[in-house]
Amino acid sequence: MVLLESEKVNIGTPAHDFLLTGTDDKEYGLRDFAGAKALVIIFMCNHCPYVQAQWGRLVDLQEKYLNQGARFVGINSNFNPDYPEDSFEKMKEYVAEYNMNFPYLQDPSQEVAKKFGAVCTPDIFVYDGEQRLFYHGRLDDNWKDASLAERHDLDEALSALISGQAFSEKQIPSMGCSIKWRK
Repeated sequence: MVLLESEKVNIGTPAHDFLLTGTDDKEYGLRDFAGAKALVIIFMCNHCPYVQAQWGRLVDLQEKYLNQGARFVGINSNFNPDYPEDSFEKMKEYVAEYNMNFPYLQDPSQEVAKKFGAVCTPDIFVYDGEQRLFYHGRLDDNWKDASLAERHDLDEALSALISGQAFSEKQIPSMGCSIKWRK
C-alpha cells in the first residue's frame, strides 16, 4: 500500500466532463448532476482501508444533504489486473454491503481520474452549482475512527456551500492509497 495525499487543485477550476457506467448499469456524466447545489465527486475503490473506514460516513453525508441539493458520486479508477477486489462485479457487492445511496461509477480507462488530478483513494472534490471547484480535501481529521474526529471538513464545506457562505481556501489534503495506474 502506497500512502499519498491529494494534490492541490485550484479552487474555481471547472469540473471535467465524463461518461461512465455505474453499478446500476446506467451511464452518468456531468449533465446528470446539473442543477445540484453541490456535486461531491469521490475517487474511491473497494480494497483501500482508508475508503472502507470512511464509506459509511460518505453515505451518511449524502443522506444528510440530499434534500438540500447535494449529489454524491463515487468513481473507481483502480482497474488494474493486480487488484481483482476493485472489479466491476465487486463494486456491485460493495454498493449492496454499504447501502450506497449515490452512483458508483467505473473509470476503466483511468482518463477521468487523470483529468481531475486524482491520485489517491479517497480523493474528494466538491463542486458548486456552476460545477466549479469549491472544496478539495479530506473528509475529516480522523480517517480511521469517526468517533474521534474533531473537525469535519467535508461536512463544513457542504454546509457553507449550500448556505451560500465562503469557505477557507486553505484546505487539508485527503490521504489514502495510491490509485493503481496501469502501465
